[in-house]
Amino acid sequence: MPFRNSVTIVASPRPRVGKTLLARLLTGFHGTENRAVAAFDLNAGKATLAQFAPEHTVVSDIVTTAGQMALFDRLVAADDVAKVVDLGQASFEAFFALASQLDFAEEAHRRGIAPAILFISTPDATSVEAYRHLRASFPTATITPVHNELLGAMPHQAKYPASGSGSALVRLPALPAALRKYVESPPFAFSGDGLEAAAHIPSGARDELQRWLRRVYLEFRDLDLRILMADLQSSLRGSP
Repeated sequence: MPFRNSVTIVASPRPRVGKTLLARLLTGFHGTENRAVAAFDLNAGKATLAQFAPEHTVVSDIVTTAGQMALFDRLVAADDVAKVVDLGQASFEAFFALASQLDFAEEAHRRGIAPAILFISTPDATSVEAYRHLRASFPTATITPVHNELLGAMPHQAKYPASGSGSALVRLPALPAALRKYVESPPFAFSGDGLEAAAHIPSGARDELQRWLRRVYLEFRDLDLRILMADLQSSLRGSP
């Protein structure tokens, strides 16, 4: 069954590497593509994503059984809604342990949902080992390394091989320093309406921001297309 929608988990075991920015961009991207979108903020009390996209975001927790059930039931609901999970550092290990226990990736596939993990790569051993473990634990999910160019060069790229159908490196272009004061102030949104409403942004800065967004969204569209084509090919191979 070709996928109808997706669940994208933005993850890293390291703090301050750009996870919430990437989750915000994904949420805005789905809106730009005229898709219904739901976002889930798992930042252990730091509801950053919810501050920027309150109309789309649910602050979630996996501390209680009720919280776990509410989150994972929503993630695998076949409701034609694209989902984005901003997975905070403190919830990283618990979330993926629970996802493995619940056969999350397999259940998503059964419901026509494409599960993907966007993992922001860094050179430290903790991140490299965490990425290796995810590839072993979720062989049917698309696990894609993300190079946040703001973090510098990526000589460690060979330690982050892409994994799963349609997977390939995603590049997050460095956000120009002059734009950060606008982008990092809630409730700025990356949707078209959000840009139009940001009257306080000078026209030159707004044009630069739109150019940057086009580069980011091109990366997302390429990833979407790769996953779709791989999923269709897999479906055709499985047809009688």
